[in-house]
Amino acid sequence: MKGGKEEAGLLALEGLEIRRSSLTLSEGWEFALAGEDIAVLAPKGSPEIGKFEGETSARGERTLLLGPLSGRNASALRSRLPWLRPRPLGLRTSAGMGDRLGLATPGHVRAVRAVGGSIAPIFAQQSIREMERTGRSPQRVVDDATWGAFAEGWDGDLGADADHLKTTANIDACLEAGYSFFTFDPGEHVDDAAEGIDPAGLREKFQGLPWDDLEDRPDDLKRRYLTKDFEFEGCCISFDERSLAVAAVKYGRAVAHAARMYRHLQKNACREFEVEVSVDETDSPTTHVQHVYIATELKRLGVEWVSLAPRYVGRFEKGVDYIGNVEAFERDFAVHAAIARALGPYKLSLHSGSDKFSIYPAAVHQSRGLVHLKTAGTSYLEALRTVAALDPALFREIYAFAREHYEEDRSSYHVSAELSRTPEPEEVDDAELTALLEGFDPREVLHVTFGSVLRKEGLRGRLLGLLRSHSEEYASNLKEHFVRHLEPFASGGERG
Repeated sequence: MKGGKEEAGLLALEGLEIRRSSLTLSEGWEFALAGEDIAVLAPKGSPEIGKFEGETSARGERTLLLGPLSGRNASALRSRLPWLRPRPLGLRTSAGMGDRLGLATPGHVRAVRAVGGSIAPIFAQQSIREMERTGRSPQRVVDDATWGAFAEGWDGDLGADADHLKTTANIDACLEAGYSFFTFDPGEHVDDAAEGIDPAGLREKFQGLPWDDLEDRPDDLKRRYLTKDFEFEGCCISFDERSLAVAAVKYGRAVAHAARMYRHLQKNACREFEVEVSVDETDSPTTHVQHVYIATELKRLGVEWVSLAPRYVGRFEKGVDYIGNVEAFERDFAVHAAIARALGPYKLSLHSGSDKFSIYPAAVHQSRGLVHLKTAGTSYLEALRTVAALDPALFREIYAFAREHYEEDRSSYHVSAELSRTPEPEEVDDAELTALLEGFDPREVLHVTFGSVLRKEGLRGRLLGLLRSHSEEYASNLKEHFVRHLEPFASGGERG
């Protein structure tokens, strides 16, 4: 029985502190969290119990196993409760909720449920860059999300996003860990300067594109784009010689790289998967002409994808609201959405999507629900909010350390916070510490220095220990914060 709770034998056993929200019955087996362990009650003599590790004892006609929350037991649990296995989510409105600490999934689950459960969730989401900075492996990210979803009794579909993959080796590591969603990031192959190149330089770069990798020739490309207009729901998009050359020079190598990544994934995957292509981490926006070029060329090369992340107008900085004219964003996004419906359909993805509250209604409405929200660091900031309320001295120490490391850590992010606009730690009273998380500059400083904080053993252990011992407070903060994120998406594009 999927998600069953009735007549559970585990509840009758003395000495077990069962977390009732985790209690699950399935085909004669029972599973639950018991303190810091997993408790499994299986039919006596079942060889399947051998997939789990732990101490076993006889309980009448059944066998009780108590084991650690280990990778082996997470894998065994997924084999018995298949709804905990990541799977493709298709074109449903979806949200990825990155978790840099491995402790956020219970709060994410509660937020998804609070808005009605209509959003397809990805609870395991982390980029290779973030894994390196947090000292986690692809498998650990999936396993932590498994335990978090199990703790809350989640029994719906879920995905796992191997985010911002740049190499085939990244793909292989995430395939082995059981990811279902693979985000290709060919940003290093984007020529961000293409739009400012003089005509002679542009012609030279155009001729020097990797035409064999693109399975194409310059004259063939021109025939496909310069001999017709592209109509998208009443919007006409036309190419001329320069706009086509700029699109090809800017994104041609990225398209070729994405195709290589896709073919590698397709060849090596042993289960269903879905792909997102991301070109959002560039300085210049993706124009509508360039969007048409990217999608058309990917399709010609046989790439299938469920979502695309262009670089939108305005600024999507980490952990803060959208910076730019919201009406201009909506007008621009509406055309991107029409292109995505016509050339797919596929979802438009909002990267660095945390806390972009001002544009959520426009994005959901214009995409008609064909949209994916991607968040990450905002859950870490909610962890810091929890710390500030419970242990002001620890928060103050983290804040001081973050200020020391900001200038170095900001180099790989698009952020504009300035240390000169953040107060010194000793200038802030304990009661005002949480207010730092509402300020633009201190919020970004705290956001992008997570890796340095988590590599500092004296801080990492105390931070994680506090959150584990106050898991309900952390989950409550996350739920409140993520309900604000998810409510606009739960409407499926309907505006109030």
